[in-house]
Formats: sequence, C-alpha cells, structure tokens
Amino acid sequence: MNKIEVTGSTVDFFEKEEGIFTFDTSACQPPEPMVNAMCGLQLLKNSSQKLEMTNHKAPLGLFPKIVDDFDYDIQEADNGMVKVVFTKKEEPKNSTDFTQNSCSG
Repeated sequence: MNKIEVTGSTVDFFEKEEGIFTFDTSACQPPEPMVNAMCGLQLLKNSSQKLEMTNHKAPLGLFPKIVDDFDYDIQEADNGMVKVVFTKKEEPKNSTDFTQNSCSG
C-alpha cells in the first residue's frame, strides 16, 4: 500500500493496488468525512477505479451531491464501522460540485 498526496485532504490516502484508493475518516468529526470524500472522489477517472472510505457511519449527506457521477456500495464491518466503496459511473454527467463539501445536518 502506497501513501499518496490528495489535495485538500485532512487524512492520509493510500493506493492499495493500481486504481484502488482508500482512506479512513472514522476518527473524524463533520465535515471532515465529506471534505475528504470529495477530495478522494476526484482521484477516480474511470469506472474501473474504486475509492474505499472507512467511517463510523454512512455519509448520507454526501450521496445526493454525487449521485449523477458516482455509484456507491455501503458495507457494514464487524467492528461497527462502515466501508463505502465508490466507483465512477460509466456515463457520468460530470455535474458534481466538489466545492460542496459541507453537511447540512
């Protein structure tokens, strides 16, 4: 696993293997999980790449902001954490505003 630089992030990002990126915001408070997810999503250039986010809960406020361009799968871990796996859609609308990285409650 190689650590990579992600502009604007507040946590470490890693490339587990080619095209699979991961980060952990389980110890962060809002809005950091959304800020880091928006930073990380910009790494995904095509539908074969994945971004794995570990968090204490699913970032429900994030999903409506990215639904036009990204798919996501929520997986509950045995330790009570949640892993969200993001992929870029085959035909994204490219409408995600990556500056909209705060939660609204």
